[in-house]
Amino acid sequence: MITDWHFYALAVPAVILLGLSKGGFAGMGALSLPLLAFAIDPVRAAAITLPILIAQDVVGVWAFRRTVDWRLLGWMLPGSMLGIALGYWFAASVSSAAVMAMVGAISILFGAYRLWAARNAAPKDTARWPDWIGSLFGIASGFTSQIAHAGQPPFQLWVLPRNLPRDILVGTTAIFFAATNWIKVPAYLALGQFTPANLMTSAAMLPLALVSTVAGVWLVRKVDAARFYTAIYVLMILVGIALVAEALR
Repeated sequence: MITDWHFYALAVPAVILLGLSKGGFAGMGALSLPLLAFAIDPVRAAAITLPILIAQDVVGVWAFRRTVDWRLLGWMLPGSMLGIALGYWFAASVSSAAVMAMVGAISILFGAYRLWAARNAAPKDTARWPDWIGSLFGIASGFTSQIAHAGQPPFQLWVLPRNLPRDILVGTTAIFFAATNWIKVPAYLALGQFTPANLMTSAAMLPLALVSTVAGVWLVRKVDAARFYTAIYVLMILVGIALVAEALR
């Protein structure tokens, strides 16, 4: 497993953010991969965090497995599969610097989108578009998820205007990203990233991720997270800019 303390100096806060995100502070986990990309190759960072995400998905899927919009998923998941395939092709075809630049760009876009969404309602007109267009949003979500575990913005742009009941929205989101994470497994196997060292590193960080998830469930009921969210998304933009600059250098 990885033993470099520089890696863990970034991995510990990254995994805590993943746990808080799964515990109720949705979106914060998208900062995790950009942080890790400063310490190790971004494709390797994504492979290490993927088993943690899959383990964390279990709780949400089990809790909301009966409140799911399967019609919506029927259009989006095939698109997600294509997006993941495109993300795999991109990561396999370009240099690690290019992947770092893409992670940085996605981080900037994610942070900017979440800051915008905090002040504006999702566009209502997309609710009148035909269902098949959801596959296009699925492609975008699958691609950004494969590259940077950041598939939420395209997913939300398509789903939120439908004004689904709360439990159906939560259940549909949980199932979509749980399925997407499992679909990514063959891609990372093909990239040769599920090495013993990477899997042992994932296992070492999993307890922290689970404790952070439980802490997130408790904290989300206790604190006003609005300012915390703003700081996280501004930090995402700054980290994204730094990653792009590092990749270009």
